Amino acid sequence: MIAFDIPVAILRVFIGLLFVGHGAQKLFGWFGGPGLSGFTTMLESMGFRPARFWAFVASLAEFGGGILLALGLLTPVGMAAIIGSMLVAILTVHFANGFWNTNNGFEFNLVLLANTLLFGLIGPGPYALDQRIDYPFDYSLLFAVSVVVMLAGVAIAIYKLQHQDRQEQIPQTS
Repeated sequence: MIAFDIPVAILRVFIGLLFVGHGAQKLFGWFGGPGLSGFTTMLESMGFRPARFWAFVASLAEFGGGILLALGLLTPVGMAAIIGSMLVAILTVHFANGFWNTNNGFEFNLVLLANTLLFGLIGPGPYALDQRIDYPFDYSLLFAVSVVVMLAGVAIAIYKLQHQDRQEQIPQTS
C-alpha cells in the first residue's frame, strides 16, 4: 500500500531527525543546547546520581534512538530507548507542570512517546534498513524485550532519584 508507506517513511525520518537534534543538544551542545556538562549540571540539580551517567544515557538514548528511527534500523531497540527517555522526562520534569506544553507540561513529550511507540509496534515501514536485513529474531519479540529492559532502566532511574531525595532529607548526626 504505497499511499500509506511513503507518509510513514517521511514521518519516521522527520521524528528521528528531531530526536537526533534533541540528543545532539544534550551530547554536544549543538543547536543551542547545554552540551553534556550543562545537561549533567541540570540533572544533578534535580537529584540524579550519578548525574553524568544519567545525562549520557538520556542523551545517547535520544541521539542514537533518533538515528536508528531515521534509518529504520534496529527500530525496536531505538524506539525503546526513546520511549524510556521520554518517560523519565515526563515523570521527573514535566508531569508536575500539568498536561499542556505552554506550562512546561508533558503534552509534547507524550506525543513524541506515542509516535515512537507506534513505530515500535508497527515497524518502520518498507522504506527502512530493517526491511533489507534478515534478522534471526522476531521483530515483535525484540520490541517486547527492549521495552522490558527500558522499563527496568526507567524504574531504576526513578527509584534512585526518589531514594537520593530521601537520603538528602535525613539529617546527619555525629
